Amino acid sequence: MKVGVHDMEKDLVFNISLSVLNHLGRNLYRNVITVLGEAISNSWDADASNVWITIDKKHNCMTIVDDGDGMNFDDFQNKFLKIGYSKRRNGRYKTPSGRPFIGRKGIGKLALLSCAKKIHVVSKTKETAIVGGIIDNSSLDKAITDDLNSQEYILGNLTSEVLSSVNIIEKGTYILFENVNEGITNTVEYIKKSVALYFRFSLLDEKFNIFVNNVKIDEKMLGDLAENTQFLWKINDIEDPFIEQLSIDSEPRRLKSMINIKGYIASVDKPSKLKIRGTQEKVTIDLFVNGRLREKDILRHVPTSRIVENYVYGQIHFDDLDSGDTKDIFTSSREGIISDEPCYREFLREFERLFKLILDDWDELRRKKGDDGDPDNMKIKPKERKAQELFNKTFKEMEENHKGKVSNKVDSWVKRLSEEVKYNLPSYTECFIAENLLREYIKYNKMQLSDKAVEEAEKWREKEKNNKAIANISYAIRKSMDDIYYLDMKYLSNFIDKARDKNKDLALSRSSDMYKPVRDAVGHTSIITEPAKKQLSVELENIKSRVMNLMDEIKK
Repeated sequence: MKVGVHDMEKDLVFNISLSVLNHLGRNLYRNVITVLGEAISNSWDADASNVWITIDKKHNCMTIVDDGDGMNFDDFQNKFLKIGYSKRRNGRYKTPSGRPFIGRKGIGKLALLSCAKKIHVVSKTKETAIVGGIIDNSSLDKAITDDLNSQEYILGNLTSEVLSSVNIIEKGTYILFENVNEGITNTVEYIKKSVALYFRFSLLDEKFNIFVNNVKIDEKMLGDLAENTQFLWKINDIEDPFIEQLSIDSEPRRLKSMINIKGYIASVDKPSKLKIRGTQEKVTIDLFVNGRLREKDILRHVPTSRIVENYVYGQIHFDDLDSGDTKDIFTSSREGIISDEPCYREFLREFERLFKLILDDWDELRRKKGDDGDPDNMKIKPKERKAQELFNKTFKEMEENHKGKVSNKVDSWVKRLSEEVKYNLPSYTECFIAENLLREYIKYNKMQLSDKAVEEAEKWREKEKNNKAIANISYAIRKSMDDIYYLDMKYLSNFIDKARDKNKDLALSRSSDMYKPVRDAVGHTSIITEPAKKQLSVELENIKSRVMNLMDEIKK
């Protein structure tokens, strides 16, 4: 194709349609908290000292006002209204006061276009007059539909009511969201708690305050969560006003990291306590960069499939992900991080290492407290764990019925018994199973008891009769009064598997002789010595094996 000279003399320019707004993310921000986050972040970047948020659910509107540097006409036109303008151009990554910029891409302002029918934006500096206008989403939608270019959408004129509201501030920015899309469904209390949770710079920097309906946001907003927190792990000795109010059951654990991570991980006593009261929102372990939430629930990137995941929450701060001169690794929604970035992968590896240290620690702390731990932790045998859990549940029930708190001395006794029961209760259960299976075996094979066995059974039956008389008990205690239910392993084994040579033959009767004195101690709820435990364990293993071999004979 031949190109004329006159064609070459014309300038070729990009023409970016207003429809790009939709593709960039005009509809990307779908909840009030995210929109508030963008506005709060802009206030931080403007060196504001205070941000006032007013929620009016009745009239379905909200305002956000700050006392930051504000904007003059040039700033408003060429920075605020310019999609993609970044404060970080020319190597700047801090505000004049030294705060690290949160904003990066220059498209976060699209959040302000997503949640209301009309958005009134007004700003002023100390030296300049008021500047601003109204973004009417109905007319913007029409402009997008008509595919007009960006120069052809003109903001609406400000109302006198809005102008009078702005006139009272010396400098700063005023934003009114009129007729919020889908309505403001969240309660004001929920919004307060969410701001306290997700905008940490407001709690960590005393020079930056956020107010919601004239109430200052502070760590006390999270009092419910603090009250229900059981254990705490601090990473690199973070200082945070929230963790100072935690009513934890033990001294905080301290974890060290060689990379620049700070934060904490905490656990509650019940998974249901992770829910923010009055909402469906659940607190998780979240990643913050320069005080701003960047990735919610980072544990999903390194899942352990362990029960402890249902009990933990926390905040991890890793500012190296945005040190100013690093490249942009955040997603366009600003609610996630590009997963294959080396710095982020390094962080996840270190986070996984730290969390693995918590797994065993949490299990031990829970068991010491008398709560269920981690059943997947094989450092303690499953049956020993179940025994301890049963003991703990039983005593807690006793304590609750008593309606009182035991003394520290009694508590120390209970903790000691909790350790001992790990052996005694499984051992008793094994004895119970083995001896009753042997009784069923004898009954099934219609084996006749010896005269000596009958005499032994009668002795214990008479003793029981006398004890019932003393207690004035007339009802039956045992389900069966047959002789066999008054005999223990010593007599039962002689009918079934009697040793010909006690020194050589590993028959049931030989094991029962060595088993009986320790078995009686366990049956009488005594705490036994370590040598006795070892002896009983050895004999029980032989008995269980021999009993199961006998059971193999039963074919029906």
